[in-house]
Amino acid sequence: MKTHVSAKALLTAAGLALSCSVWAWNEGGGEKDEAMHLTPNVENGMDVFEVCTACHQPEGWGTKDGTFPQLAGQHKSVLLKQLQDIRAKNRDNPTMYPFALPREIGGPQALADVVAYIEKLPMNPDNGKGPWPKGTPQYAKGEKLFKENCVKCHGEHGEGDAEKFYPRIQGQHYKYMLRQFEWIEAGKRRNANPDMMKQIKNFTPDDQKAVINYVSRIPVPKKDLAPSKDWRNPDFD
Repeated sequence: MKTHVSAKALLTAAGLALSCSVWAWNEGGGEKDEAMHLTPNVENGMDVFEVCTACHQPEGWGTKDGTFPQLAGQHKSVLLKQLQDIRAKNRDNPTMYPFALPREIGGPQALADVVAYIEKLPMNPDNGKGPWPKGTPQYAKGEKLFKENCVKCHGEHGEGDAEKFYPRIQGQHYKYMLRQFEWIEAGKRRNANPDMMKQIKNFTPDDQKAVINYVSRIPVPKKDLAPSKDWRNPDFD
């Protein structure tokens, strides 16, 4: 007698397996650790970043439609981890994979250089936001969910934690974050933090949209922003 297993059950099992494999999220050693201890050459990082500008824009702002994330201002440790995960095929990103390979951008020193350059870029003052402004029930729901579930790792203002590799999510595009949230819950983003997978496992689709809407509207400190949404990166004039 054959037993039929639903797709949802398989995804759940995959998620549970990943949650038991913490090493898959932030395995020590390799290029990441080597690059973390190198002195970055930001000027060379600018040259390396030119490969990335076709998708992420010269400003590192990505796109509001969520196709590409904002990278500007992100912690270099987080950027480094994601680059390493993509290179090692621990995170599925077929579009970016060929451009992230050593033959395209270089080895550990190039990684250290480019993430240091990206981290210092000013952020977009007009990131893509969710549909519900402050004062709406959905905004209030999202704020409550964020404070109950996300503050411990991502910080009260979505600032993240560089030492723990928790990303800065303030200023990120709504549609990009929502897609990643959905992929993490479904087990599709294989390098997701297992602690986050457990934290959000009971979120409904409406919960996801509400909390991401709130995050997309968290103000970014003025000192970290470009002077206007029309700012252009002078390094690529």
